[in-house]
Amino acid sequence: MTEPELQRQDDPEEDTRPFVAPCHSLTSDAPWRWLKQGFQDYRRAPTISILYGFFFAVASWIITYWAWKVGSFTMVIVLFAGFVFLGPALAMGLYSVGCQLDQKLPPRLGYCLQQGGKRFGNQMIFAFVLLIVFLIWARAASMVHIFIPMEAGSDLSSLLTFVAIGSAIGSVFALVIFCAGAFSLPMIMDRDVDAITAMITSFHAVLANKRVMLTWGLIILGAILAGFLTGFAAFLLTLPVIGYASWRGYRETIISDDWPQDPDTR
Repeated sequence: MTEPELQRQDDPEEDTRPFVAPCHSLTSDAPWRWLKQGFQDYRRAPTISILYGFFFAVASWIITYWAWKVGSFTMVIVLFAGFVFLGPALAMGLYSVGCQLDQKLPPRLGYCLQQGGKRFGNQMIFAFVLLIVFLIWARAASMVHIFIPMEAGSDLSSLLTFVAIGSAIGSVFALVIFCAGAFSLPMIMDRDVDAITAMITSFHAVLANKRVMLTWGLIILGAILAGFLTGFAAFLLTLPVIGYASWRGYRETIISDDWPQDPDTR
């Protein structure tokens, strides 16, 4: 008997799993329900939540100060893009806190690190995909800067053209990341599933609920903008709440029963 045959005998259920996890059809009020539940989770775990928010705020202050020192407005744009592209990965610990709250456990940072360690391989695959997309986006952004150069004496019309084209290109990449990351990392945290299956599942669920997920994407964008407009102070609240709400959205949307759950999260 060959080794692949032995592996199939060791895990007979693996061959019966679907290519992607199925999903529920969401109602239009789902994003607002997730947001409400996320705020409730924030109140149930205030210490860890504020620590996460404080980390995001301080990191933003440091990068913005550095951008100001070197006189680069581009770095501020990169900071904004970083939240869009890397936000799902940065929120992994918040998904773990949401998982602990579901199990009626007192939220612990050490438990978050333990769960993250178990999923480290799949997290790195997801992070690698994000890095590739981010690098392609950065290359595309530099091409816009080459063909539509912004100089010190540029008029308002040139600035608006530059921003409009750059935003349109960035939106395409942000859409890809949003579809791939909306439910994939919560699923990786919750289930023993590979990163590719989780990302395809996330794409499928987003496309199956386009209008609802558009609303959810705009809510996330609004939370990020609120942070920028308040000098990043709003991140103490908005980003942890969005992280918890994303976990609630995964739990309501994805039917992941065909994949085994971590014994420590049951």
